[in-house]
Amino acid sequence: MRRSRSSAAAKLRGQKRSGASAATAAATSAPSATRTRRSASQAGSKSQAAEKPPSEKPRLRRSSPRAQEEGPGEPPPPELALLPPPPPPTPATPTSSASNLDLGEQRERWETFQKRQKLTSEGAAKLLLDTFEYQGLVKHTGGCHCGAVRFEVWASADLHIFDCNCSICKKKQNRHFIVPASRFKLLKGAEHITTYTFNTHKAQHTFCKRCGVQSFYTPRSNPGGFGIAPHCLDEGTVRSMVTEEFNGSDWEKAMKEHKTIKNMSKE
Repeated sequence: MRRSRSSAAAKLRGQKRSGASAATAAATSAPSATRTRRSASQAGSKSQAAEKPPSEKPRLRRSSPRAQEEGPGEPPPPELALLPPPPPPTPATPTSSASNLDLGEQRERWETFQKRQKLTSEGAAKLLLDTFEYQGLVKHTGGCHCGAVRFEVWASADLHIFDCNCSICKKKQNRHFIVPASRFKLLKGAEHITTYTFNTHKAQHTFCKRCGVQSFYTPRSNPGGFGIAPHCLDEGTVRSMVTEEFNGSDWEKAMKEHKTIKNMSKE
């Protein structure tokens, strides 16, 4: 009886000891397994770090203001890329400046004259040329009744008027003074002018087709000049008028006998 109890107790103690040793062994193996997993993961991360190249610092790209406005666009097409750059703009050179004139010691005087008269170089030259070439003459202006036709003419302030009695001049009371074509300038209204001719068709009777007034025409006696109607001039430039009758009804004879009328359109 006693032996059986003692053997049973011995078996129970043996089982307890084996269970305790197994638990100890399990507890001992668990940290080692954890350490094994940690070392494996560390080894893997080291290998990945070794394979990955060192990261470079990002480079900063400076963009022009134009590029910033246009945004990150695409590269230009090949046909535009092949075009040469446009040439630089050439500075504008004045065409009518006093710097183009060899004025010598008169440059300062010329520029002062321009500023005082508020003229360009061309305007100043025209004024001086007109004054020199048309010395003793004045510039008259005039036109038709409706104002569609306007002109200017250089002539004396004392006008010599011809009163012709040919068939057409008598009907339209064509009193006129004669000037060379170079002294006459039509300012406006060429599109409003119409012309009547008859007989030899040398005389060009021009008049405004809107109001019918003939303010100037090309006379038969002076086809290289103009006959100006003094009553169509603006006021203020005529000092006096002398009227001479011309027998245009016998035109050929009157032209032979008159000494100066045929030369009035010459310079």
